[in-house]
Amino acid sequence: MIYVLNTLILPVDFEAKKQYEVYLEKIDIEKAKEVLSEGFISAVGHEATAKLLSKLLGISIPYNRIAIKMREGDIGIHFFLKTRLPEGKILSEEELRELEYDLILSKVK
Repeated sequence: MIYVLNTLILPVDFEAKKQYEVYLEKIDIEKAKEVLSEGFISAVGHEATAKLLSKLLGISIPYNRIAIKMREGDIGIHFFLKTRLPEGKILSEEELRELEYDLILSKVK
């Protein structure tokens, strides 16, 4: 499976396997589009982030507040804010645009 997430947290399925190796790579928008062109599941649980990602990538990234468990072979595209927000702070799309972020590719091995 390929997932889009609004966090760098890797929710792996420790019930299926007790140990995983994970590959992480900082990627650009073009690489993210290429990976997501194969189909994906959105696990973006923040509406403004889903809207911003949709605009940045030119792909509809639905707001979808679900819990996932990544397994061996799964891939994630992670929207990673470089700034730690104050507790309870929810940003608008406009506020998100002003912050620095990275797109991170993860591969669960």
